Amino acid sequence: QVQLVESGGGLVQAGGSLRLSCEASGGTFIRSTMGWFRQAPGKEREFVAAMAGSDGRTRYSDAVKGRFTVSRDNAKNTVYLQMNSLEPADTAIYYCAADRTYRSYPSRFEAEYNYWGQGTQVTVSS
Repeated sequence: QVQLVESGGGLVQAGGSLRLSCEASGGTFIRSTMGWFRQAPGKEREFVAAMAGSDGRTRYSDAVKGRFTVSRDNAKNTVYLQMNSLEPADTAIYYCAADRTYRSYPSRFEAEYNYWGQGTQVTVSS
C-alpha cells in the first residue's frame, strides 16, 4: 500500500524558512515525479513545485519561483520542499503527491498525480 507522509510544517514569521519532507513507502518512486501542492482557506488547491524522477527536472509556480526549492533523496524515498522568504500568502495546507507515469517534464495538474499525502499545515504570520 502506497503511503506519502508529510512533515515539517508549522508556524513561522514572515521572512522565515521551513523545510517540508515527504516520505514515500509501499513502492519504488525513483522514476516518479514528486510534486507539492497547497490549499489555502477558501481557495482551490494549487500547484507549487515538482521534480521529475527521470532526470531531476524541476518546475515551480510563479508564486514561489526563486523562493522555494524542491529536491529529493531517492535512497530515502523522500522529497523535500525548502521554503525561504515566506510570506503570509504562503499560509496553506501543503500536500505531497506522486505521479507514477513517466513524463519528460513534471506535471502541474492535480489529476495526473496518483497518490497524495494527508497534508501539513504551514502558517506564516505577518
